[in-house]
Amino acid sequence: MRKIHFYIVLLFIISQNIQSQSHELSVYSEISIVTVGPGNLLFEAFGHSAIRVKDPVLRMDAIYNYGLFDFNQPNFKLNFTKGKLLYKLGKRPFQNFVDGYNYQKRWMKNQVLNLSQLEKQKMYQLLEENALPQNADYLYDPYFNNCATKLRDVTKEILGNKVQFPSSYSEKKHTLRQLMNIEIPWNTWGNFGINLALGNTLDQEITAQQYMYLPDYLYQGFKNAQKIENNIALPLVKKEQLILNFEEKKIQPKWYNPFFIFSLLLLLTIVVTYRDQKTNKRSKWLDFILFFVTGLIGVIICFLWFLTDHSTTPNNFNFLWAFICNLFVAFVLLKNKLPRWLSKYTKLYLLLLSITGIVWLFDIQLFSIAILPVLAMLFIRVFYLKNLI
Repeated sequence: MRKIHFYIVLLFIISQNIQSQSHELSVYSEISIVTVGPGNLLFEAFGHSAIRVKDPVLRMDAIYNYGLFDFNQPNFKLNFTKGKLLYKLGKRPFQNFVDGYNYQKRWMKNQVLNLSQLEKQKMYQLLEENALPQNADYLYDPYFNNCATKLRDVTKEILGNKVQFPSSYSEKKHTLRQLMNIEIPWNTWGNFGINLALGNTLDQEITAQQYMYLPDYLYQGFKNAQKIENNIALPLVKKEQLILNFEEKKIQPKWYNPFFIFSLLLLLTIVVTYRDQKTNKRSKWLDFILFFVTGLIGVIICFLWFLTDHSTTPNNFNFLWAFICNLFVAFVLLKNKLPRWLSKYTKLYLLLLSITGIVWLFDIQLFSIAILPVLAMLFIRVFYLKNLI
């Protein structure tokens, strides 16, 4: 009986030893930063980044992907709106990852990192630990905590002061909003919506490392980064491979783009206002729509600003032209006889529209170019109302 117990204990120790050895990377292992080009959809416009661990001895080739989310998770849409969107780190075979992007015809590059055996082992263990179900979830932020910034932070956690990322990417400094506008063409509904919803946090000066929220700049950052070893600066990237070679996709503006649609509405406003002036009348339907829609947008802006946890929605000066009080005034404008106080309100609103231009001119906050026809539309109609009352 004692022999049986002895053999059971011995088998347990051997199995544990084998299991621990299976998690030891060999000297032939490689850890890489994988960058994927942009796709056709809005949330794919910035591209994607992930980290790869390959070990031919262990017959392992896995991708660790911080860009996973589940549409079916409880209250997904509500949490997304409130700025509490959970993303997770997932692990799967690298070939499956490649097949997915090959199907989408998106380019893929692989940067093998110049790491010591100990550094590779530490990074692998950190990724394995973070991929555990109890650790995999993290609070996503598209600008400060996403699939790209996670790879930068993991590398800094392992290498510490040994890693030196570039201190700049170009002579001209960009803000987060300017970088976003480069990736998504200005005359698209996606660009218009993002610029409408987000405040002037995006218009502040940023460090070179903050550029790395975009996969393209993460790729460049690692490409030009150095690793300090025994007071000698070495390239952080040992070698680079092109895995998928496809032409870069770009989101193309549609014919029904924001500037075109808003320009048509501006033309309609000019025609209706000219007719109203000639006939000494007022088109109540136009006034109601303009004030109701801008007031409703103001409600959404204030909701995102004050009632959510988004880091980039506060201090949104779009509220100046999308004035929340317009929602109430819209119903007042349905009356045949307008109250006298409305004259003061129109003067206030004209002032707010003027301040919008000043905020834009002095780069306090950059607005979507597509709102120019909207501002012109509001100026024309509000000025007409002021003179009418």
